[in-house]
Parts: sequence; structure tokens; C-alpha cells
Amino acid sequence: MTISGGVVGLTRIEFDLLDALTATPRVVVSRTALLEGIWGANWYGDDHVVDVHLSNLRRKIGAGYIRTVRGVGYRTGDGT
Repeated sequence: MTISGGVVGLTRIEFDLLDALTATPRVVVSRTALLEGIWGANWYGDDHVVDVHLSNLRRKIGAGYIRTVRGVGYRTGDGT
């Protein structure tokens, strides 16, 4: 992936999260939907693993690109 002409290396999980969120811009995707879609329905662990990977992704691509919708999930786009 490139940002402002520079190459940004993403892990597989970061790429999958970005792919899931950009598939439907401005549509909120719940943490549960991300967990099931990326880690699988049988994932057994802390659901905040999504937050950790999204934090890493935001650091790499810029904090403003992925928005948190409190109590609902995450989305990309400007919301307009």
C-alpha cells in the first residue's frame, strides 16, 4: 500500500481490516462482524484484539482515515 507516495507495510490482519472497512465506505462495521469476518466465527479470545490491530493500522495510514462510532463499530470515509 502507498500513502503520500511512500510504501506502507501492512500485516495480513491489518490488510484484512482495511479491506473489510473499505468494502462499504461510510457504513459502520461492528467489532463482532470484523471478528467473525477476519478471525472466524469460532474465535475464542478477547474481542479487543480488533482495537489493537486498528490502532496499529491507524498509526501506519493516518489516524483520520478510520473512524470509531462509539458503541457501534468502525467506518471509513467522511460520513457525509
